Amino acid sequence: MHGAGAARPLKSRRSLALRGTAEVPGDKSVSHRALILGALTVGETRITGLLEAEDVLNTAQAMRAFGAQVVRHGPGSWTVHGTGVGGWREPDNILDFGNSGTGSRLVMGAMATTPIMAVYTGDSSLRGRPMARVLDPLTEFGAVYIARARGLMPVTLQGATLPIAVEHHVAVASAQVKSAMLLAALNAPGRSRISQSELTRDHTEKMLKAFGADIAVEPLTKGEAIHITGEVELKPCAVDVPRDPSSAAFPLVAALIVPGSEVRIPAVLLNPRRIGLIDTLLEMGANIAIENDRESGGERIGDLVVRASSLKGVEVPPERAPAMIDEYPILAVAASFAEGNTVMRGLEELRVKESDRLSAIAAGLTANGLTLAETHDTLTVEGRGADGVPGGGRVITHMDHRIAMSFLTMGLASKNAVSVDDTAMIATSFPEFEKLMRDLGADFQAVNV
Repeated sequence: MHGAGAARPLKSRRSLALRGTAEVPGDKSVSHRALILGALTVGETRITGLLEAEDVLNTAQAMRAFGAQVVRHGPGSWTVHGTGVGGWREPDNILDFGNSGTGSRLVMGAMATTPIMAVYTGDSSLRGRPMARVLDPLTEFGAVYIARARGLMPVTLQGATLPIAVEHHVAVASAQVKSAMLLAALNAPGRSRISQSELTRDHTEKMLKAFGADIAVEPLTKGEAIHITGEVELKPCAVDVPRDPSSAAFPLVAALIVPGSEVRIPAVLLNPRRIGLIDTLLEMGANIAIENDRESGGERIGDLVVRASSLKGVEVPPERAPAMIDEYPILAVAASFAEGNTVMRGLEELRVKESDRLSAIAAGLTANGLTLAETHDTLTVEGRGADGVPGGGRVITHMDHRIAMSFLTMGLASKNAVSVDDTAMIATSFPEFEKLMRDLGADFQAVNV
């Protein structure tokens, strides 16, 4: 289980101009969903470009435990022979999802309307993350669960024997909760309606439609409602996974803040609900060009060409948060190198990520000489300009991969080296991170402990 081994501290130092092509891994959100929907389909689903990181590999192992045949044929090339909606078997052993909140929550939804029992656990970070926010809505379908307070893992989930269709409003802006409900609805007879007041990632809806689900999206005055019919047979679908914009965020911001840099990041997913960081950086004055703009599998993708830029502070509206919820750590780093203050609002969801991510960001900034203001859902960073970030701090990552990668990026342009206490967990989402950044010219060095 992740977290049981020795920590791998690392430090980054001021680097020369970054140059080259950064081929970031496949999108994690799409990878999870491709495996899960493939396992709910009768027949063979072919997947190319799958992210082969720990989080996704744990989801693949869970699909095997539920009876699907999941086979790797080569780098990123996989096939899934599913058992159909409602056809999953009961796992023989406990399901260990490592660090993956997305994988565990989506799989809970996918099995919640099948009359089987499964036990879910994860590493120490995941066992500290609240699951009641997804488990409680799943009980509306007829599922039952036992867990520690706040739904903390380990969780025992008993799927509904006689599932029923539901009408449910998702109270938090969470694509994970919404997606779990949609996956549960697949085996509930009748038509379910899942609504939300804010627009969140829509990969589940797009992929369900591609797999043949009877699904429709109804725009609302505020938010939207998704209608989905249960007990339909999904059809196999080839999935070509685009490259992950959340992983692209690190070489992207590094190229912006290291003087003289120019980096190309090809074939990045440009779903409008995933590019809040790019929109914000453009407002800050970033030189980001999109080339070879195209569509693949219903998703927009394109090549990003990023050049070092002078950034200015901006106000980031709360309604943008769902489109960039994973990118606030690296945005805070970019804001540190901007002129003026950057104000980020609507960040309460960061409190329940791999760590209390908002507190972890604030602590990391403070350790490196930055001035900030933090409330329950707002972060204001006082920018020091292109050459003004002191650095020199040691950042406690709390086993959070995005905290580790963000502050390693900071060290590439700060006056003094920045160190992080552990990088082992980076493998959960971006195992190639260190090599990719070194190949661009990043100065990473081991830390003796």
